Amino acid sequence: MPRSALGARKPIAALVADAADSGGPALARNLSAFSLVCIGVGATVGAGIFVLTGTAAANYAGPGLMLSFVLGAVASGLVALCYAELAAMIPVAGSTYSYTYVTLGALPAWIIGWDLVLEFAMAAATIAVGWSGYAQSLLADAGLRLPAWLAAGPGEGGIVNLPAALVVLTLTALLMRDNREAARTNAVLVALKVAIILAFLGLGAGHLRPELWQPLVPPNEGTFGAFGWSGIFRGAGVVFFAYVGFETISTAAGETRNPQRDAPVGLIGSLLVTAALYVAVAAVLTGLVPYRDLDVADPIARAMAVTGLTGFSAAIKAGALIGLTTAALTALYGQARICYAMARDHMLPDLFARIGARSRTPFVAQGVIGLATAVVAALVPIDILGELVSIGTLFAFILVCASVLILRRTESERARPFRVPGGALVPVLGILACLALMASLPGDTWLRLLAWLGLGLAIWFGYSRRRVGRNPGFERTGPFAGPGQSPG
Repeated sequence: MPRSALGARKPIAALVADAADSGGPALARNLSAFSLVCIGVGATVGAGIFVLTGTAAANYAGPGLMLSFVLGAVASGLVALCYAELAAMIPVAGSTYSYTYVTLGALPAWIIGWDLVLEFAMAAATIAVGWSGYAQSLLADAGLRLPAWLAAGPGEGGIVNLPAALVVLTLTALLMRDNREAARTNAVLVALKVAIILAFLGLGAGHLRPELWQPLVPPNEGTFGAFGWSGIFRGAGVVFFAYVGFETISTAAGETRNPQRDAPVGLIGSLLVTAALYVAVAAVLTGLVPYRDLDVADPIARAMAVTGLTGFSAAIKAGALIGLTTAALTALYGQARICYAMARDHMLPDLFARIGARSRTPFVAQGVIGLATAVVAALVPIDILGELVSIGTLFAFILVCASVLILRRTESERARPFRVPGGALVPVLGILACLALMASLPGDTWLRLLAWLGLGLAIWFGYSRRRVGRNPGFERTGPFAGPGQSPG
């Protein structure tokens, strides 16, 4: 393929047409707006609400953590609005990968697609290792323990983390069957998780000590981020990552009954539900326990001890376990749809684009990535896994916001069932917020990302580049077009 493959931009019409006519079974459009909200809440509200709140309150924001969660929701909302416009305008599987293909061209699309493969895989594996920890804690409470060699990977004193691998394989089998069955399971688990959180809020409300909320913004201790208003903003940077997950909804646009209407509802609705839960938990938590005493691994269990309801700690662990299950389910779901979209465009082997005649799911992509993720979860420590998730997510968020700006210029006449309000202001603010958060990440995280992207570029030039453009209707345009071609 000539150098023009670098700038092969796929028109929106061709993208939508390919999704509608795959030459075989198509993805089943079974998902409703409620299903999408459940996917978003399931992906977003994981163990973070049970752990992150205590650390952020004790070290950065105090009772002002409520304000930090509001600021985090605003930053996430900027990106969610951009996702909503694109998901309604381009209702296909693929999320950021597909949006980048129609705006910047093939090479940038490959780079972000490869980045998303890393993001979703590391997220699912990280969640699975965390799931294993909570499951083993519940077993220990019941007097049961796994042999040490089956309880953790090689870097953590064991040989293989069997529970982590098993939960990935079980969820993969569920996702290969039918998206309706997976959606129903996710909805039930989300309902249980939210019920446990609401039970904590209800039980804690009767034991609140309003004086613990004073002052709402504790005085700064002399360094940036150590309480005061700088601590509120530092806390917002920490809790921003508790909102990550809502973007999984955009990967489901190709399986939604009415994506032009339901995708924006799912994206914005799930973010509102999540923000309300986070702010309420922060309020009750800091109203039960002095904020300096919350720097523990189980702050909600600590708060329950203050009320005398220590028996609720098992329910908290169960809630965290359920939260991790739904988060792993949606991460595996999203990754398969990214691989499916890339294979549909011949960037990955065509086998990954196969849809099951009965299940109407990308069963090959789902099975292969499930097996690979299970191996990673079984063998790799959680700290190495978790470091790559945030930077990959922020990279994708920046391209989503940029895609809104570019398509406003290149596709100005195209119908937009949902339009981001405020013109260019929201996408620009979203880009700036994500860049600021990326700049705060450590150098080794950047090096790992660059190493992964370097591997991706080697695969691009050795394999994918020659296959790009096999679908008809491609435009050799965009900022990555070859010599003698339109700059887009």
